[in-house]
Amino acid sequence: MTSSTPSTAETQKLPLCPNSPNCVSSQAVQNDSHFIAPFKIIADMDHAWSAVKQTLITQPRTIITQESADNLDAEATSLIFRFVDDVKIILDRDHKLIHIRSASRVGYGDFGVNRKRVEQLRSQLQQQNIIE
Repeated sequence: MTSSTPSTAETQKLPLCPNSPNCVSSQAVQNDSHFIAPFKIIADMDHAWSAVKQTLITQPRTIITQESADNLDAEATSLIFRFVDDVKIILDRDHKLIHIRSASRVGYGDFGVNRKRVEQLRSQLQQQNIIE
């Protein structure tokens, strides 16, 4: 009997989104309002991961707080009220995907800020020919 090693996506899961509308996740159920499509990598995997990190920190008031070979955590702070949103990104090398979650730490609504943040990152990576 052969044992296979689970893929990154099987071993690393993004936290579930709460019931509030201030969170998006590429690992949410597709018809869920929290769902956002993962990024499909078309570039070299290591180059793509580096580009994700570099592009993420160009977003205003965003810092990476923890990172490993296939996982990173970041914080994005709002300008006026200094609310902190948590961004978590997982690189799934086996499926050439980047899974992402962006969520407010406090409050109920976010005026779509978390979804806009992820879509802005997607757009920037598409312009660099990193993802589809």
